[in-house]
Amino acid sequence: MAESGELALKGIRVLDFTWIHAGPSATRILSDQGAQVIKVESDQALSVVGGPASSTARGLGQRHNWNAGKLSISLNMKTGAGKELARRLVAVSDVVAENFSGRVMPSWGLDFESIRKIRPDIIMLSMSGFGRTGPWKDRVTYGQTLQAWSGFTDLTGFHESRPSGPASAYSDAVAGMAGAQAVLLALLHRARTGQGQWIDISQMEALSSLLGPLVLELSANNAQVQRTGNRLPHGGGAPHGAYRCQGEDRWLAITVFTDDEWSAFAGAIGSPEWASDQRFASAESRLRHADELDKMVESWTAQQSAEAAMHLLQAAGVAAGVVQTGEDLAENDPHLKERELFQKVPDAAGVPRTIERAPYKLSRTPGKVTRGAPEFGADQTFILSEVLGVDDEELAEMAIAGAFD
Repeated sequence: MAESGELALKGIRVLDFTWIHAGPSATRILSDQGAQVIKVESDQALSVVGGPASSTARGLGQRHNWNAGKLSISLNMKTGAGKELARRLVAVSDVVAENFSGRVMPSWGLDFESIRKIRPDIIMLSMSGFGRTGPWKDRVTYGQTLQAWSGFTDLTGFHESRPSGPASAYSDAVAGMAGAQAVLLALLHRARTGQGQWIDISQMEALSSLLGPLVLELSANNAQVQRTGNRLPHGGGAPHGAYRCQGEDRWLAITVFTDDEWSAFAGAIGSPEWASDQRFASAESRLRHADELDKMVESWTAQQSAEAAMHLLQAAGVAAGVVQTGEDLAENDPHLKERELFQKVPDAAGVPRTIERAPYKLSRTPGKVTRGAPEFGADQTFILSEVLGVDDEELAEMAIAGAFD
């Protein structure tokens, strides 16, 4: 049995070719649990969000968050010397991770069939928009296009509005968690059988798997799910939505399903006259008159601070939560502060950077991050000399051959 504090993936090495968000977030989960993650980087990615230079305007915070705790090596994969170094790193790695189009790794001679000849028990994680098979396998995608393709965007918005979808690449975050989970399953399988395997992650499928009602409604009722805004399409309660509060763009989400919850809500807000209106006497009638009820509820919330109203309703047993901003989450939420979801860790220059810890706590192998993302190529010497055993003469030959980007 592991001693308390020992990291669950200590001794596992991951060769990480991933970039942008989905792939790096998957390997960050593995790094948090003690895996040594060697991030292969290139100057060609400098202008991309999360690219190698931590001074990149768009990549600064995101790079530190998704690549915290990793090592960085710069390889020029356009040269034979760079590819040879990558193959040598495969030989000493447990996992190879990539999230390119299906053409990239084969062009480097690093597709699964090639790398398993280097290390037969290797695990390869391939993450792409649609997976490595099917008619759309080579299509180009980003988060917003995947969210639209998966059906997520069509569900997001109000009934008479256009589809909206989330502002961020939600699909990348979902795929990252799916990718990390798949690697852990493959490691368990290898521990039992000694066999590696290829993991084919479709980001579209990872996101679509969360949208069961979209397909269920069609198969069960031969009907399309309609956009419902804050309300549930089936079994919805009332009030059920986000209501404007005091202050600029401050909102409170309130959910009431049962008559007991309604009684608690009405009592908490002082039992106003409209709360005893017959239109709101039962869950069914409240749902039927939800538009009128929303106006009444907001007539109360508009006079309240979102935080004070949340605490008042929660004390009465009513589900209510402030619609928090990024500043609320990172700076003002006392619960997240006590649980230390956001942590400050130093970057390579010693500057404190705020990153997220893993969203779970394991009592015996908690995992942690002690530093931000590495500077571009910062661990070149360590990886070459300590991991691969390259001496100075060979290093000079590699440099002359153009191995480094």
